[in-house]
Amino acid sequence: MAPVKKEKTKVKELFEEIEFNDGINATFENGELTMKKDKDEIKRKLNPIINIKVEGNKVVLSAKKTTKRERKNFGSMKAHIRNMIKGLKEPFKYRLQSGSVHFPMTLKVEREKNELHIKNFLGEKKDRVVKLLPDVEVTVNKDIIEVICVDIEKAGIVAANIEKGTKIRNRDRRVFQDGIYIIEKPGKVYL
Repeated sequence: MAPVKKEKTKVKELFEEIEFNDGINATFENGELTMKKDKDEIKRKLNPIINIKVEGNKVVLSAKKTTKRERKNFGSMKAHIRNMIKGLKEPFKYRLQSGSVHFPMTLKVEREKNELHIKNFLGEKKDRVVKLLPDVEVTVNKDIIEVICVDIEKAGIVAANIEKGTKIRNRDRRVFQDGIYIIEKPGKVYL
C-alpha cells in the first residue's frame, strides 16, 4: 500500500494589536521597546524575527512566515508586552515569609548599598547578604518581606535571590526548616 501524502496547508500570517492606556508612552527603537508612565519606565529587548511597530496607543506585532519558531516567539512577545502594560498599571508584588525554628533571624534592608542583610541565620556569626536590583522596592515587616516593582522579571529575580540567600547546606532539611520562602506571587498564593 502506498504511503498517504499529507497536503500542505497554508497558515495565515500572524497579526496582533495590543492596546494600552493613554497615560502610557511607548517607543520602539533599535530592537528595544520602551514603555513609560509618569516616573516608571520599562525597557525590553525583543526578538528581531517578529515585526513590531508602535502606532498611537497600540503595539502591532506581525510575522509573515509562520514557522514553529516564529509562533513560539510571537506568543512570548505578546506575553512580555502585556506584562509591561500590567506592570505600569499596577506594580507586581511578591511576598516572602521568614521562618526560624532554631535561631531567631533578623532582616534589615540597607538602601544605600541596595542589599538585604540576614542576621543570625542558623546561629551563623557572619551575616548573609543578598544583592537587590535597582528600581525594586523591598520592605520588611517583622517576618514578611514584600518585593514590589513594575518589571515582573526584576521583581521575580529579587524574590528568588532572597529565597536562595537562605539555602541550607550539609544539614537535614526535614529538621532544619529555617529560611525565607515565597508565599505569594502575581497570580498565585501558596498558603
